[in-house]
Amino acid sequence: MPLIFILSSGTDPVADFAKFAIEMDMNERKGTISLGQGMAKRAENLIKDAQVNGKWCLLANCHLSISWMPSLERIVEQLNDEIHPDFRMWLTSMPTQKFPVSTLQNSVKMTLEPPQGLRANLRRSYTALDDRELND
Repeated sequence: MPLIFILSSGTDPVADFAKFAIEMDMNERKGTISLGQGMAKRAENLIKDAQVNGKWCLLANCHLSISWMPSLERIVEQLNDEIHPDFRMWLTSMPTQKFPVSTLQNSVKMTLEPPQGLRANLRRSYTALDDRELND
C-alpha cells in the first residue's frame, strides 16, 4: 500500500524521507525519482527493483506525469502479499483531478502544511536541528 504525500505550496518531504531512511537503516536500499517527461520507464524499473529486492522507492511530483498515472494505477492494483516484505512505495503529488482515484483509495494519505508566518517558520527550522548542528 503506497503512502502519498499531498503537497501544498512551500512543502517538500523528500529531505524528511531521506532522513527517515537513514534512521531506519534503509539509506542504501532506497531509490528516488522525480517524475516528469521521459521518466516513466525509469520509474517502472525502480518500482520493480524495489518490489523484488525489498527496497523503498519514492516517486516525487506525480502531478508532473499525468499521462503515466494509468500505469501507476495498474502497478498499485497489482501489489499483493507476494512482494518483498520490506518493499515500500512513497508518492508525492500536488492535488490534481487526474490522480487515479483507486490509487488514492488504496493508499495512506498525508499532507504537509507549511508554517504560517515568520515566527512559526523559524520555530520549525530550529526544531529540525540537533545540538551538533546548532553548535556548529
